[in-house]
Amino acid sequence: MADIILHQYPQSPVAEKVRVGLGIKHLYWRSVEIPRIPPKPDLIPLTGGYRRTPVMQIGADVYCDSQCILRELERRFPQPGYFPAQGGGLSWGLSRWTDDRFFGETIKLVLAGQGDNLPADFAEDRGRLYMGPDWQQALLQARSELAHLSSQIRGQLAWVNDWLGACEFMTGSHAGVADACVYYLVWFVRGRYDGGAQLLSEFPNLLDWEQRVAAIGHGSSEALSAEAALAIARESEVETLQLHDKNDPQQLVPGMAVSVKPDVNAGEMAVDGIVHAVSSDTISLLRESEQTGQVCVHFPRVGYRVDVQ
Repeated sequence: MADIILHQYPQSPVAEKVRVGLGIKHLYWRSVEIPRIPPKPDLIPLTGGYRRTPVMQIGADVYCDSQCILRELERRFPQPGYFPAQGGGLSWGLSRWTDDRFFGETIKLVLAGQGDNLPADFAEDRGRLYMGPDWQQALLQARSELAHLSSQIRGQLAWVNDWLGACEFMTGSHAGVADACVYYLVWFVRGRYDGGAQLLSEFPNLLDWEQRVAAIGHGSSEALSAEAALAIARESEVETLQLHDKNDPQQLVPGMAVSVKPDVNAGEMAVDGIVHAVSSDTISLLRESEQTGQVCVHFPRVGYRVDVQ
């Protein structure tokens, strides 16, 4: 099997979620460092337009969104598992909270908390990405409501602290997806918000858990050039098998031309392709370019919109 390649940059909070996921499974991976803001000329040929961080590549299969990445890691490397004996449904449901409201309020706090120290190009890029076309007004409002935002995040941290009073990790005695989904936000608050350490300091259960998760590490990795990653895609064949879901509500079938994009603040990220595999949790599109050859680009269904062309 081809190596895991993670297209990411060190400061990315969502990449930290995936790095923890790699660490839980003690995996070896190769790191392609991508720019923090567009253009991303060596990533877009792989994804077809998706520009969020991180993206995982295994040969000619390309996985977008941490939800899709972690799900594929669990499929390929089932031990140690990400989920308790009851299965992963509750953990994926929890991820919709952490990646939606919790992350949304955290990114506002971090961006607003930097005030005039936030670089203009970074502010515009992340503002449009996470706050929409009226990002300037939204950022100004966030700067005037830092105390309110802190109170919202504090309340959610208190939930986690309360839960961790009864267990070592989020779903029991072993770390899993639920831990990665909460930890990356704690990591982000601590590392990127000036008041982060103080905000976290009143939650002893959370602080102990934070140290346990940090001690897991990120597996083992080494750097890889973007050019080498593109060459690997070009020299590989798609591994994913064609899959049809007879119960799909949109009646998507292999061979159909579609466009896929995040269901909020998608901007320029619509990806066009031919349906190759479809299920309740994933849609996979075939695409082809001179730089990559044929690749299969995978997206989650939940949180993404599929439009038939």
